[in-house]
Amino acid sequence: MSAREALVHVVDDDLSMREAISSLLRSIGLKVETYASATEFLDRHLLPRHCPECLVLDVRMPGLSGLELQRQLVQSQRTLPIVFITAHGDIPMTVRAMKAGAVEFLPKPFRDQDLLDAIETSLAMSSEVLHEHEATRALKARYDALTPREREVLSLLVQGLRNKQMAAHMGISEVTVKVHRHNIMDKMQASSVPMLIGMLEQLKPVLGESARPAA
Repeated sequence: MSAREALVHVVDDDLSMREAISSLLRSIGLKVETYASATEFLDRHLLPRHCPECLVLDVRMPGLSGLELQRQLVQSQRTLPIVFITAHGDIPMTVRAMKAGAVEFLPKPFRDQDLLDAIETSLAMSSEVLHEHEATRALKARYDALTPREREVLSLLVQGLRNKQMAAHMGISEVTVKVHRHNIMDKMQASSVPMLIGMLEQLKPVLGESARPAA
């Protein structure tokens, strides 16, 4: 992952802290966007970017706190790795943040290297999520290329039915079933039925119950 492809969001009501962190990160080639409040971040960061990104977030700020922002992001299912920074941390606060998925909780003042290490971990996590989402989108495109008949054959195929059983169930010939099977394997880029089953498992979040083989 190139540093130029990544973006770090810094949310802190302390201008000097925002500038110091921004300067540090830019010095190693990272792109940085800064925000004076959690509300400003929500107003400007409306949609996830198509690049690895993470959030360096102060805990205590006027208005919406860092922990409240984290809760809103979790509730909206926006998977943005968070590195908390605070001058007023305690163990319960740290536990709460980490249980909600924070990558790190750094007390101020912190070492530059500790922050950089936490950000590197966060961006790696974000990159992996992006990769998984892209793989799922590509797989969904292959599934969408199937005809309704091919999807019907696929549903029966992953249930373990043989060609003759599928033909009887659908009222078509075995030869036609074989043609559909060949097209399915080709379009889905699958080399085996277990691979097809794995693909449908991966598609469950986007296809819902239609991706589940019937019992």
